[in-house]
Amino acid sequence: MCCQTVCLVQAALEREGIATVSISLLREVTAQLKPPRALWVPFPMGYPLGEPNNPELQHRIIAAALRLLEREDVPVLENFKVIEPGTTNLHE
Repeated sequence: MCCQTVCLVQAALEREGIATVSISLLREVTAQLKPPRALWVPFPMGYPLGEPNNPELQHRIIAAALRLLEREDVPVLENFKVIEPGTTNLHE
């Protein structure tokens, strides 16, 4: 889904009392739209969970996103920090 659609869905769910979080690949767009909770990941389009066949990284991304559900100081846009070697090849 596009960033705008995700933010609109998040806003509708939040109005109903359901906490939401999204994973964003476009930080500038997400910052302008201000969804309640979003995790920006530094990967190219099509790779919101990082490189293929890297379940450890993918679990870390999902866990970081889910931790944002505890935040009530919304809107929040957090940066995911890549610390594992081998994930930077997505930028090349």
